[in-house]
Amino acid sequence: MTIIYVVAAGGAIVLAFVVGWIAQDRAASGKLNSARDAAAKLVEAAAREAESLKKAALLEAKDEWFKAKEIFERDAEAKREVIAKSERKMLDRESNLNRKVDLLDKKEAEQKKREHDLSGREQAVKQSEMKLEGIIKEENQRLERIAGMSQQEARDMLVRNLEQEARLEAGRIAREIRETARLNADREAKKVIVTAIQRCAADHAAETTVSVVTLPSDEMKGRIIGREGRNIRAFEMATGIDVIIDDTPEAVILSGFDPVRREIARISLERLVQDGRIHPGRIEELVVKVQKEMEDTVREIGEQTILELGMVGMHPDLVRLLGKLKYRTSYGQNVLNHSKEVAHLTGIMAAELHLDQALAKRAGLLHDIGKAISHETDGTHPQIGGDLAEKCQEHPFVVNAIRGHHGDIEPISLITPLVSSADAISGARPGARGESLHSYIKRLRRLEEIADSFKGVEKSYAIQAGREIRIMVENKSISDEESAILATEVARKVEKELEYPGQIKVVVIRETRTVEYAK
Repeated sequence: MTIIYVVAAGGAIVLAFVVGWIAQDRAASGKLNSARDAAAKLVEAAAREAESLKKAALLEAKDEWFKAKEIFERDAEAKREVIAKSERKMLDRESNLNRKVDLLDKKEAEQKKREHDLSGREQAVKQSEMKLEGIIKEENQRLERIAGMSQQEARDMLVRNLEQEARLEAGRIAREIRETARLNADREAKKVIVTAIQRCAADHAAETTVSVVTLPSDEMKGRIIGREGRNIRAFEMATGIDVIIDDTPEAVILSGFDPVRREIARISLERLVQDGRIHPGRIEELVVKVQKEMEDTVREIGEQTILELGMVGMHPDLVRLLGKLKYRTSYGQNVLNHSKEVAHLTGIMAAELHLDQALAKRAGLLHDIGKAISHETDGTHPQIGGDLAEKCQEHPFVVNAIRGHHGDIEPISLITPLVSSADAISGARPGARGESLHSYIKRLRRLEEIADSFKGVEKSYAIQAGREIRIMVENKSISDEESAILATEVARKVEKELEYPGQIKVVVIRETRTVEYAK
């Protein structure tokens, strides 16, 4: 039974497997058939879509071809029109060239005819010139016989007459030019200068060449002199300054050419008087101390000056020499204050004329820097100052302004004449400078002598404290035009032979007086 069950179970299993396999095979066959149907449908749809795309592509290609053909035809038509226009232009040019060639041929023929006519006329002119020269020669000989004067003498007389007429005409033209220039330039020049003067305010002090030290009593004079004069000799040896002790009550005079040394001597003597210990050792010690203090003071003054004027980058030697100018005077005018005023004036005028204001102020401040060491070095202060500025690598315009502010050399920039003008303005300002009576009178007399030395001058008068010279001329000897020339010549001679601050006005006066009496 068991075997039967086993066999039956095995048969059932086999039967089930066979049935399952048959069912699976049928299902797979169904799916395969479905897939084949779907693939056939896809292929058919793809074929239809491909056909549709092919037709669309053909239509699009045809449209592009028609468009390209239309564009080509338009371009070809445009090029044909351009070619046609070029051909018409070439034809027009060819016809114009043909006409020009014809005209040139005609002109060439006319030119040859004119040359032939001119050649004939030239021969006729030469013959006429030869005849005219003969006639002129005969007439000159006849005129020489009549006038009793050779041709050279007549030519010389004519040249003299023409020269006189030219001088008169030149004087008239010069006077007209001066008047025109004065009318056009005077207003602007006055504006610039007046603006500069009004905007510049500087203090001025008239220093002297000696210093006076006040003493508490006349007994101090004996202590200053010392036993057998040893104190005063030690003081003069240490300072290089002469000590003058006279009858002036309670005062001692210090005299010396170097203003800085004189200031050192003044401070030293005042401190010695206050201290009361006056002997050679103390004198030497105190003078050395004051000299060091003076060096610091001079440097501080120079630094304060350039700081006040807003300058930078100046060489230390120039700064120190600027401080020394504090103790230097010229015609009674403090040189440092004068230099500061010239710097202000130059800077303001440069600003009005749209020049470099900083460079102009620098040149104005340093224009008299040579005076700080002029007593130690040979040469004029412009040359000394220019060499010093060049050594300190100052700007070439500054060096030229220092050397040329008195007109010694040619200016290389407009800053140089501005510095000269500012220097003249500062020096010529009333009260700025002092002058001894003797030299003042001598200059006035020399001014009148220069004016009287010219021919035709009747009398001359120096007025306005030597700022103006009025010249009376003989009206029969000098004309109005010649008076203008005379004024120029007098001014040039004054510039050459006189030294003076500022400027001198030359006025030539010519008048004709007619007098008649009624009886």
